[in-house]
Parts: sequence; C-alpha cells; structure tokens
Amino acid sequence: MGGFFGTISQRSCVADLFYGTDYNSHLGTRRGGMAGYNSGERSFVRSIHNLESSYFRTKFEPVLDRFKDCTSGVGVISDTDAQPLVINSHLGRFAIVTVAKLVNLEELTQQLLDQNMHFAELSSGSTNQTEVVALLLTQGRTFVEGIENVFRHVKGSCTILLLTEEGIIAARDKWGRTPIVVGKKEGAYAATSETSAFANLDYNVEHYLGPGEVVRLTPDGMEQLRAPEERMQICSFLWVYYGFPTSSYEDRNVEAVRFESGRLMGSEDTTEVDGVCGIPDSGVGMALGYANGMGRPYLRAISKYTPTWPRSFTPANQEMRSLVAKMKLIPNRAVLNGKRMLFCDDSIVRGTQLRDNVKVLFDDGVREVHMRIACPPLIYGCPFIGFTSSKSDMELITRRIIRELEGDGDQRLEAYATTDSPEYKRMVEIIRQRLGLTSLRFNKLETLVAAIGLPKCKLCTHCFDGSSCF
Repeated sequence: MGGFFGTISQRSCVADLFYGTDYNSHLGTRRGGMAGYNSGERSFVRSIHNLESSYFRTKFEPVLDRFKDCTSGVGVISDTDAQPLVINSHLGRFAIVTVAKLVNLEELTQQLLDQNMHFAELSSGSTNQTEVVALLLTQGRTFVEGIENVFRHVKGSCTILLLTEEGIIAARDKWGRTPIVVGKKEGAYAATSETSAFANLDYNVEHYLGPGEVVRLTPDGMEQLRAPEERMQICSFLWVYYGFPTSSYEDRNVEAVRFESGRLMGSEDTTEVDGVCGIPDSGVGMALGYANGMGRPYLRAISKYTPTWPRSFTPANQEMRSLVAKMKLIPNRAVLNGKRMLFCDDSIVRGTQLRDNVKVLFDDGVREVHMRIACPPLIYGCPFIGFTSSKSDMELITRRIIRELEGDGDQRLEAYATTDSPEYKRMVEIIRQRLGLTSLRFNKLETLVAAIGLPKCKLCTHCFDGSSCF
C-alpha cells in the first residue's frame, strides 16, 4: 500500500519529517524517500533508499544532515515506486509523493507517449506510476487543474502530496479510498496517512480531508483549494488490518473499531473455551473485545518477538515471508497446554501461514483451536488499492476452493460471498478442515460496518462482496 508524511514549519523540519515518515513504515516495505525544500537557498534535496532488507531509520539517519536547513518536506514509505520525484515544470518546481494504484497504468503510459512525452523513471522495469501522475498533473494550468486531470484519468486510486516552493499541497483520492489527515502545532502544519504520526511530534488533528479535497499548507495555516466530493468509498480493510492501533480514519479509531467488532462477534458466540488470544499485531484489539463480549479471559498465549521482527519487515520473496511469519510469533506453551483456545486474526488470504501456525499450536499441547476472523472471507481481489487482498484471485484460498467446487465458477461468486448461504457454509467448512481448526467463523459484513460506524455506502467492501462504484 504505502503511506506518507509532509510538514512545513517556521524552522527546520528535519526531525518531524524523519520521524513522521517513519511512523508510516507499517504501510509499506519496498522503498522509502524524503524530499526537502530549503527556502533560504531556494533548493530541493532528495534521498531514496531500498527498504527490502533494512528499515527506514537505518537507511535515512546517515543522510539527515542534508535536510537540516529545510523548512518543509515530504516523505513516503512505498510498496511500489521509487519516490519522491522532483519536477521542474510550467507550474514551478515541486516534489511529489503518492499513495496510489493505477489500474490503467499501461493505458496512461501509452497515451502520454502518444502525446510526445517521455519517462525518465522506471520502477522494477515498468513505468513509475508516480511519474505518470506528475505528467498528468503538469497538463493543468494550475496545480488544482492538474490534480483534477489526474482524478479524471486514473482508474484505481491516487492520493498525492506536493512539496512546492509556496507550501505543501495535499490531495486526497477522488473516492477517498486512502486517507489524509492534517495536523497542527505552534509554527507548523503537517499532512499524513496515519494520525499515529502526530502524537509524539506534538501535532493535534486539525482536519480529515474529504474525498477529492485539496488543501495548501503553510507554516501559518491551511487553505482549501478544492471542496470534497459527496461520495466516498474509503477502504474498510484499513480498520481490519493495515491501520496502526492508535490511528484514526474519518475520526474512527482503529483500536476502538477492532475492539467493538470483536465484542459484537463475541457476544453471539457460545463456544466453550478456556481463553481468548489475539494473533499479534492486528488480531489483538479484536481479541480483547471478543473476550469482553464472550465473557472469557484474555490469555496472552502468543507473543510477537518485536526486537528483530517488526511488522514492517516483510521480504518480497514468498518463501522468506513464510519463514518470517513463523519466526516472529512465539507460542507460550505454559499457557497453551491443555487449553481450549479461541484465537482472533485479521484475515485469511492464502491460508498457508495460518495452517502452519495451527500445527505448531497443537504440537504445543493446545486441546482445541477455534479461529475467529475480523472480516468476511476475501472473495474478490482488490482492484483499487495495492495491498494483501490485491493479489491474483487464485492466490486467495476462497477462490481456489470455489474453483475446485464450481470449475470456472466466477458467475457464482455472489453465492459464496453471502453469509450463511449453503455455498458459503460449504466453503468455510472446507477452509476449516484444510487449516486443521476445531472451528472457524468469519465476521459478518454487517457487524464490521456497524463497528466502523460509517454508512456502508461510504465504505469500500469490494474484496468481501464485490461491490464497486465503477
């Protein structure tokens, strides 16, 4: 997916830029970058590093002196492109970072080439999508016109931060699929994907940008350049998995949503268990709520080894990802032995990691393993945002099972996505058997929506029910 942070201040912003960007590290694993503007010298400085084998702080601490005189800057953690890009255009000089997934990247690339434009950046051999966004943006007579041109052409999602010589321009995706929030403190403003970036840097939340809204930040204030759209489709999976517990989107706190979702599920669950445990990290908030709703104790039966296995460390190689997933979670045999345990996790994608974890739990003496999942089954790959469920449909355990049952059964996906339908029950039972679970239940979409607290029409739930607004 990816996340970004931008700040503009009356004095040096290097510390805020560095730590604010780092607080988005759980959102991406491939590239990290920062760009700063020195208003005294009217110059830009930029640094980009590969993060696939290291961490943001490790790579960027040695180059911080280059940013020490900058009073504004943008930083990004990306799962896709090398960013930021620094552009010189008729609009002036600017640096750009994006959190985006351009579904029609190849089509847009060809259109721009047909207009005699060229590309200077490549990302893993393909066109850098942030450069495509920059070229579309520079076709406007103003920054706002350029951003609207991006909105008109991009299929998927695109949220933008621009570092200009006059300030920082923040533009949220037209459908609001990914968030931007503005923070304020004395002498400085900031914009970021995650409100968790604000707390330790002394920013207070000032404004949640609406879908398609564009604002300009200066050290002294915020100016709206484009009003928000009425319609919104923010990704519901942000609260399920990607969001950091202390973050809020649309003023709905991630941990509060996870707790309430678990509480609602647990209040309906009469399974006899000795304790409830969350799979770290994103399953913990749900499990605390589940234990509360179910009236069972929360037992810390699995712990994450955080000193060397932070959540953000996710190798690109699948074999290494599987190894990391196993190594960073340590079962507590003293707590597990002889217990009937109920575990909460965020989702099931391929199922391989969970299957291996279940085997370890039984080897460690647990009597029963009951699994509860925070979201409905992932049936449809995500065409809008680049994250876990956007993998090939056939990588999803649900789709593999449906294909086995139906052959080429895409026309019957709705039946399998309908909670408690005969097809749904059969699919869930097969997943339970293959993962070696005593019991398995997924959250209902209605329960997840209720826990988030927004109308369903404002949430994107495509990966669960196939709904789409285009």
